[in-house]
This record gives sequence, C-alpha cells and structure tokens, in this order.
Amino acid sequence: MNKKVIFFLLLIFSFISSNQSQNIKQNNTKTLHKKSTTIDSALVRKHLYTLSSDEMEGRKPGTEGMEKTTVYIENEYKKIGLKTFGNLKSYRQNFTHEGIKMSNIIGVLEGNSKKDEFVIVSAHHDHLGIKQNGDGDRIFNGANDDASGVVGVLALAEYFAKIGTNERSILFVCFTAEEMGLIGSTYFGKRIDPTKFVAGINLELIGKEPKTGPKTAWLTGFDRSNFGKIIQKNLKGTDYKLFPDPYTAYNLFFRSDNASLARLGVPSHTFSTTPIDIDPDYHKVSDEAKTLNIAVLTETVKAVAKGTESIIKGIDTPTRVVIKD
Repeated sequence: MNKKVIFFLLLIFSFISSNQSQNIKQNNTKTLHKKSTTIDSALVRKHLYTLSSDEMEGRKPGTEGMEKTTVYIENEYKKIGLKTFGNLKSYRQNFTHEGIKMSNIIGVLEGNSKKDEFVIVSAHHDHLGIKQNGDGDRIFNGANDDASGVVGVLALAEYFAKIGTNERSILFVCFTAEEMGLIGSTYFGKRIDPTKFVAGINLELIGKEPKTGPKTAWLTGFDRSNFGKIIQKNLKGTDYKLFPDPYTAYNLFFRSDNASLARLGVPSHTFSTTPIDIDPDYHKVSDEAKTLNIAVLTETVKAVAKGTESIIKGIDTPTRVVIKD
C-alpha cells in the first residue's frame, strides 16, 4: 500500500478516535452535572443540624447566636456564587428596630434574559432565643420553625445556580425578626418596587409529614392568585401533590413573611407541611432537628424546585394579589 495512503488512513483514524474520546468526556461531564443538580439529602441534613444547633442559641435577633447564623448563611451564599442585591455592599440588609441591630440576608442569582423581573425565595432565620428561667433545656432551637425553611432556601439557591436555566432573577432571602411581627420582611418590602416582583416563594415549617399524607404540602392563600394552580400543573406526572391550606381558621396567609409582599400585590405564598393543629413542638424547646423527617424536607424542596420551574423560567406569571382590608 502506498505510504501516502497509509498516512492518510492513520490521520483519519486519529481524528475519529479523538472525536470519540471528546464525546465520551462531554457525556461524562453532562452525567456528572445532572447528578450534581439534585437536592442532596446529606446537605439538607448538614444545614438543618447546623442551623438548629445549640451553638446558634435559638437565633434571636441581636444575639451572638444570631450573628453566627448570619455568617453561616453568608458563607453558603458566597460558596454558591450569589451576588449582592441592589446597592448593598454585602449580603446583609442592615437596619435597627427598637434599638436592636438586625439584618435580612439577601443573595441574587441574575436571570438570563429577564434580569429585571424578580422571583423571591424566602424563609425566616430568626427564632425565640433562650428561655430566661427554668431547669433543663432552655434553648428554642427552632429546627422546623424555621431552620427547615432556611435549609430550603440554601438548597434551592445551589440547585438553581448549578442548572442555570433561570430566565428571571431570583432573590434568595432569609428574613429576620419574623417572630417579632414580620419585621424583616416589612422593612424589605418598603424598599423595593413591587411591580418588578413576579412571585414570592416562602418556606415555613417544611420538616414534618402533613395530614394530607406522604409527598404532599399545603399552600397558604391558595385562592388569592393562580400561583398554586401553576404549581399543581407543574407537579402533574410526579408523585408529589400540593393542596390548599387546610387551616384557614388560623389565618396563616398573614402570619408569615409572604404577607409583607402580598400586601404590595406580589403573588407571594407560603409552602408548609406541618400539621400545626397537633404539632407538639411548635414554639417549644423541643423543636429540635431530631424531631424532623429529612426525607420529607428533602422531597418538599425538590417539589418546590419542580413546581416553580415555569415561573423561574419566565413561562408562567402568577396573577397579582389583591388585599382588601
């Protein structure tokens, strides 16, 4: 065989082998990327046990424990690569209330094509602190209320940052002083243009199985916008279901941070799973990480990610909320 022909055949073989090798590498990278974008139950557990540990001293605003909590959340935002919001120089939105220095913690994942349209994912990172008197355990660890919600915020921030399909910008916010009367979210609401906020996804008490059964959650203010129906549509074909709030007598729509935005017209609602009418740990020192179900928490965060997908991508826009006082 002619030497030139042999050389030409070897060149072709080398080119084909190189392409095949490159394709294998790309496929492997895609596979690894897909694995890395799941909601990791081990990470969920880590966040939960850290945020509700005795070291955080019940996360009362103005305390050393609250400062430790804030630093932990800031460090996670930094690892994920979130940006600061507006003119803020850090993730902290600092203010003073009744002589107490406080901070909302805000991280931004910029949208691809609709950067000026915002979806907010939120939870409150404060709780009740330490009981002044009494014997035994005096720390209100607040694992379900609302370390569970903060876990959801952190897990969703990492998830959406990795998949990178958010056409709208996402604000990940941990509000302070919810237990004192929605102080942090009210402060935040007074400093934004609500017309730019498309939806509010608030997470509260998502670590226990609800009375509606496994792989279900309920949503406050279900009939006040079509937000809930959008979530239900996106969850079709999965084994997870969303129901309207079964505790309407409790007026829960106005008792969590979603209310501060809803009063401004933003379709902002709270996801929850806990059967609060019979929950033995609500606002008690017994609200510790060991009382929560990690699988329930993980599956709920996954469902929120799937359920809000079309809103995050700019496909669906929930109807505005109208509040009649």
